[in-house]
Amino acid sequence: MPKGLLRDERQVPFVDRVLGNLFQGGCETVTVVLGASSVEASAVLAEAGWVGDPAVEVVVCSDWAEGMGASLRTGLDCLEGGSEADSALVMLVDLPDVGPAVLGRVIAAAAGEHSLVRATYDGTPGHPVLLGRSHWAGLLASVSGDRGARDYLADRDVLEVECGDLATGADVDRPEDLPR
Repeated sequence: MPKGLLRDERQVPFVDRVLGNLFQGGCETVTVVLGASSVEASAVLAEAGWVGDPAVEVVVCSDWAEGMGASLRTGLDCLEGGSEADSALVMLVDLPDVGPAVLGRVIAAAAGEHSLVRATYDGTPGHPVLLGRSHWAGLLASVSGDRGARDYLADRDVLEVECGDLATGADVDRPEDLPR
C-alpha cells in the first residue's frame, strides 16, 4: 500500500500527520505531491480538513512510478510557477519519527534563496532537505528515477544540520517497520 496511507500508532494516516508536522515546524504553505493511490490519499486529506485550506496545495504526479525524482519535479514545477517562496523544504511521508523539532531546526538554518540545507542523523544525510529557489532550475534539469536531489547535492556545498538528538530519520518501507 502507498506509505502515505499507513497509519501511526494513534491511527493517524502518515499523509495527514506529516502535514501537521510541517506547519508546526514552521512552514507557511505546503505543496503535497501525491502519486500512487492519489484518489484515496486525497480523500484522507479531505477528511482531515486539508483540502480547501488556502495554505495547502495538492498536486498529483502522474508519472509517480518513475520514482521520487518525478515527484520532486512535480512539486518544484508547481512551486516555480505559482509561489513566491524563496525555498522549499522537501519532506518524505515515510519518516515517522521526524517531527516539528527537526523540521524547525532545518528551516532555522536556511539563509534565503541560495540555501541548501539537509538534516543528518548521527552524521548520515537524510530528510528533510531545504532547497533554495536559485537551485530549483538546476534540480529540475537533473532529477530522474528514484534518486531525487542526491546527485545535485553531492556536487554542492550543503549545510548539514545534525538532528540525531531529535530523531533517527529512519524510513518505513513496510507496515511491520512501523514503531510499536
